[in-house]
Amino acid sequence: MTTQTGLIADIVKSRDLTDRSAAQAAIFDAFAQAETLDAPVSPVWSTVGDEFQLVLPTVGAAVRTTAVVRLALPDGVDLRFGLGLGETWDVDSRGASPIQDGPGWWAARRAIDEAHRRQDTGSPYLRSWFVDGTEPPAPTVERMVDAHLLLRDMTVSAMNPRQRRIALGTLMGRTQAELAAAEGITQSAVSQNLARSGAGALVASIDLLRDLS
Repeated sequence: MTTQTGLIADIVKSRDLTDRSAAQAAIFDAFAQAETLDAPVSPVWSTVGDEFQLVLPTVGAAVRTTAVVRLALPDGVDLRFGLGLGETWDVDSRGASPIQDGPGWWAARRAIDEAHRRQDTGSPYLRSWFVDGTEPPAPTVERMVDAHLLLRDMTVSAMNPRQRRIALGTLMGRTQAELAAAEGITQSAVSQNLARSGAGALVASIDLLRDLS
């Protein structure tokens, strides 16, 4: 069995959505964008209620995937994420979506529960948490990733729609000239936007974690 990163996502305030079908489509579109950068081991699938799951090969891939998805979602739609490092395996793959189990999923469940708790108790901007479910765990890596997620989510939650679009484009590898043309602004304005929103530092920090296994 291989150590991978299980990812559980749920819709924030799903009962407040006026068009759940449109939100569902937007979520799958956002994950499709993320897949162009980090191919999942198992593509995203819907589970019970308002949850989604997928398996990614590394922690770094999960960090970047969750960043892309948050930035790509439209106003009014947001996800909460639990990232869990550990072994995962199929329990039943006969249906349209696999039923999986393993320490990676147990860790991801603990992680999304912790993200929810922190969001409700003093960190309303927080959307993501990471738990290392390997034996023995690496607490230093866990703290490092969670420190990044805290700052990342605060930065993304403070962005306006244009700032998110520019941050997403930069993360996806588009040039400032391309982003300027798409937004109808100057390249200098794109550069200023990246600096003021914190997106430039955000993308650089995600890139530093890219190879984290």
